[in-house]
Amino acid sequence: MSDGASRTDEAVTVVFTWEVAPGREADFEEWAHGLERAAGAFAGQRGVTWLRPQNGDRHYQAVVRFADTASLERWMASPERALWQERVKGLGRSTKPQLTTTGLETWFNVPRLVAEPPARWKMSLVTILGVYPFALLFDGVFAEYFHSWPLAARTAVFPVFLAPLLTYAVMPGLSRVLRGWLYPESPG
Repeated sequence: MSDGASRTDEAVTVVFTWEVAPGREADFEEWAHGLERAAGAFAGQRGVTWLRPQNGDRHYQAVVRFADTASLERWMASPERALWQERVKGLGRSTKPQLTTTGLETWFNVPRLVAEPPARWKMSLVTILGVYPFALLFDGVFAEYFHSWPLAARTAVFPVFLAPLLTYAVMPGLSRVLRGWLYPESPG
């Protein structure tokens, strides 16, 4: 993370991946629940989402959220985590480097390798490029239909439709098109 101290106040998300030994899935899941309970009691931890393998795959993923980078670093260096890492031996192995994100970069389609998030000014500019045409379209075509609605309701219409559109279509598409500019060191 290139912005150093300025990132310590932002929420951070880390993705961990394990390949579980055949026949050890139940043991791994028991370990995972114990690890989740231990991490949940740790200051700054904001939750874990587990992604189970599908279609015969043996890779489990944990999406772990922390209040800030300092909380994540304390957990990563903690004796509690080290103990849980010892307990997983024989059940599975970590298969990919962890990917850490802190904010808007979760909207961006990261190349198939661990990469530094794009510079904040680049993420802001691409987000403006993604939002502006829809804001213009909404204001010019649809906003007039909501003038009679209460302020809170009519103000909610735009983000309710825009957020999923940006998350699932616009931002991944823009990040693919602009990958060379967003991730200049990454092979295209």
